[in-house]
Amino acid sequence: MKTALVHEWLVFYAGGERVFESFTNIWKDADVFALVDFLNDEHRKIILKGKHAHTTFIQKLPFAEKKFRSYLPLFPLAIESLNFSKYDVIISSSHAVTKGIRKKPNQLHISYCHSPMRYIWDEAETYFEAAKLNHGFKKIIATAILNYLRKWDLKTAKRPDYLLANSHYIAEKIKRIYKRESTVIYPPVDVDKFSCVEQKDDYYFVASRLVPYKKIDLIIEAFAQMPDKRLIVAGTGPELNKLKNNFLVNVEFIGYQDESSLRELMQKAKAFVFSAEEDFGIVVVEAMACGTPVIALNKGGTAETVIDGKTGILFDEQTAEDIKDAVKRFEKNEDRFNPKEISEHTKKFSRKIFEEKMKNYVDEKTEQFFGKNKK
Repeated sequence: MKTALVHEWLVFYAGGERVFESFTNIWKDADVFALVDFLNDEHRKIILKGKHAHTTFIQKLPFAEKKFRSYLPLFPLAIESLNFSKYDVIISSSHAVTKGIRKKPNQLHISYCHSPMRYIWDEAETYFEAAKLNHGFKKIIATAILNYLRKWDLKTAKRPDYLLANSHYIAEKIKRIYKRESTVIYPPVDVDKFSCVEQKDDYYFVASRLVPYKKIDLIIEAFAQMPDKRLIVAGTGPELNKLKNNFLVNVEFIGYQDESSLRELMQKAKAFVFSAEEDFGIVVVEAMACGTPVIALNKGGTAETVIDGKTGILFDEQTAEDIKDAVKRFEKNEDRFNPKEISEHTKKFSRKIFEEKMKNYVDEKTEQFFGKNKK
C-alpha cells in the first residue's frame, strides 16, 4: 500500500506536529504533504526524519514563512490542488483544511481531527476581536470569508472515510458541527521525558502561548487577589505586553523557556494552572508526568485527563473567582496529592500507546476497506 501523510503546515514543533511525528514514526516510507514547509533543520529531523514535504502554491507567496496564516481564504483551494492519485492510503492530521483533500472512491482517507476549524466555529468572535476584524468594513469582509469557509468546511467534512478525534470533547464537536461519528485516540505525550519530583517549591506555574483563548488574563486576575501566592508565567505571544501591564509583585513573566528549563519549572512547581478550554492539552499531561498537580478547567480535554482530587483540582467556569477558589481548595488538600501516583496516571497517554493504537486502527480499516473493494 502506497501511503501519503498530510499535515496543515510544517512551521513549528507544537501539539499537532507531535502527532505528525508519530505518523512518520509508524509509516516511515510514506510521502509527506503540507500547505507549507518551513521547518528548521532540528525540527525537520524530529518530525519528518529529514524529509521535505510536497507543498502548495502558498509556499511561494510573499512573506509566507512568517505570514502564512494571512492566506487562510486560499487554504481550501491550496489543499484541493494537491495530487494524491498514486496513493492507496491517505492519513491526514487536521485542525483546519487537510480533511478536505480530494481523493478517488478507491482510495482510503483517515483523518485525525485535532478540532474542527476553531477560528470559524466556536471561537470565531475571539479571533475576530484579537485580529481587530470586529468593526466596520473589515468585519464585512471577514464575515464573508467566514461564511465561505464554513460552507467549504461542512461540505468537505464528508470526504474522509473515517474520522478520529483527539478527545471525547472533540468527538462531540465533530458530531455537533459535521454530523459525523468519530473514534477517540488520545494524542501522544512524551511522558518518559518527564521524571517525577516529589519535593516542590512554593510557586504556581503557567506555561502557554499568550493568546486570547488560553485565558491567561483570568489566572493573573485571580492571583492579583492572592498577593501572598507566587505565580510564574512562561511563554510568549501577542497578549504578553497587555498581561505585563498589571505590574503585580507576585506574578513573574519569564518568556520563552527551552525544554530543559520548562521541565525543571514544571517539576518543582507546587501546582500547574491551566484555564483554557483545550482540545486535549498536552502540557497538562506533561505537568502531571512531573508529579505536579494541575488546577484546570472542568471542560474540554482537561476534564478527561485530570482526576479531580487525585491528580489535580478542576474548576467549572472560566472566571478569576473560580480559579481563586480552586487554588484555595488545592491548598486545603495539598498533602493528599501523591506525586508518584500523579505521574503514574500519565502513562496511559504515552507516545508508545498512541502509536500502537493508531497503527492498529489504520491496519484494521485498510484491511476492511480494500477487502470490501475487491469483492
